[in-house]
Amino acid sequence: MPAKRAKQTGNSKQQVVIEINGTKYSYEVEPRLLLVHFIREYAGLTGTHIGCDTTNCGACTILMEFDGKWKAIKSCTYFAVQANGKRILTIEGLAKGDQLHPLQKAFWENHGLQCGYCTPGMIMAAAGFLMMNPNPTEEEVRHGISGNLCRCTGYVNIVKSILAAAEEIRSSGKPVIEV
Repeated sequence: MPAKRAKQTGNSKQQVVIEINGTKYSYEVEPRLLLVHFIREYAGLTGTHIGCDTTNCGACTILMEFDGKWKAIKSCTYFAVQANGKRILTIEGLAKGDQLHPLQKAFWENHGLQCGYCTPGMIMAAAGFLMMNPNPTEEEVRHGISGNLCRCTGYVNIVKSILAAAEEIRSSGKPVIEV
């Protein structure tokens, strides 16, 4: 016999505290609020895009810390209440002041974008991938970003950008992300 769930009224809200790009955001939210909407509407960070709401496109990809390790996740199918107490990094948190992150710089220099809609999610997915594989081959990059769709490019310059960023990050001796 399955366990019984506690009843929730339509007006029940839960308190969440989520650290995004080093700033803590504390709000009462509906349990069904998606993390992507929390990031955009409550934190006011609109670089995380909404595309498909089904994890197919990857426009909503962010980094979330789990047990001290950062992982790329798709925020459109993750509830804000599931992120309570977590640390998150969005595209707005990658650059340090006026200095672009190597991935942002490489996308700019290698023409890794056209319309730009997929770019924040693509960059965040690439950051998550490079943390796991700092010295990838072209084939590994293509596999690493396979959950992120771009409808404008042929991925050639996206892959080129990620490989260039990987080289710059390795040469610098710094980690992929510094939080």
